[in-house]
Amino acid sequence: MSRPSTAPDRGAQAKTVALAAGVGLGGLAFGFALTLVAAVAVQTAGFALTPSLSIVLSVVLLQGVAFGTVAYAYARYRDDPSRFITFRVPSIREVGLAVAGWLGALGALVVISAVLQSTNAPTASNEVANYGLEHPEVLLVLVPLSFLLVGPGEELLFRGVVQGTLRERFGRVPAVVLASLIFASVHFTSLSGALAGRVVTIGALFVISLVLGALYEYTGNLTVPALVHGAYNATQFGLLYVSIAYGDELQQATGLLG
Repeated sequence: MSRPSTAPDRGAQAKTVALAAGVGLGGLAFGFALTLVAAVAVQTAGFALTPSLSIVLSVVLLQGVAFGTVAYAYARYRDDPSRFITFRVPSIREVGLAVAGWLGALGALVVISAVLQSTNAPTASNEVANYGLEHPEVLLVLVPLSFLLVGPGEELLFRGVVQGTLRERFGRVPAVVLASLIFASVHFTSLSGALAGRVVTIGALFVISLVLGALYEYTGNLTVPALVHGAYNATQFGLLYVSIAYGDELQQATGLLG
């Protein structure tokens, strides 16, 4: 008499990973399609597609409409939206965790940047940041959008839905790792540079994503990683704007230190 297999169902696990990755990629593809259609419509109507308008359209349609629609549609398909859409007003303790997570993410960024510089590892540049270098006013628009749409939209799709789906099959810790890998990997299209540099940068994003995923599992509240994500992005956009707009003044001011 044969004994029942106790090995994990590799087929079911692979299907779950494929489903989770497919949902994330589906949201991205839907957003790109909406953005392209909107850009063509604006130009066809005779309006100028300014840098700020271009960024606003992209963020609203990608992180707002597309990510939100795909996440909600999937949650409804699973017949339990409340299991995946878990935004709620944060408690004082959760606000403290959000602040700690923001500082931790920035600290991780500083350490990773220092390691990459000391080892001369290749890195890729973010296309949005490159766009901001050419049009600094866009960075000021991205600061509030990071809190209003980027953080909530990306966390809803990749933490709420993708990580939530993976958790059902693998448990908490593997779900955080796998969701972070998916989240970091989908940023490949937003990076420019050599393949090696993109891979290194995706690895850095993976580390930051682990912080967001762990916070979500610890609190069960999507608002917490959304706040951290928004603050993390807004801080980088704000610092980039200051360095561009006031670079000469800052360089002169450093001579007064000491």
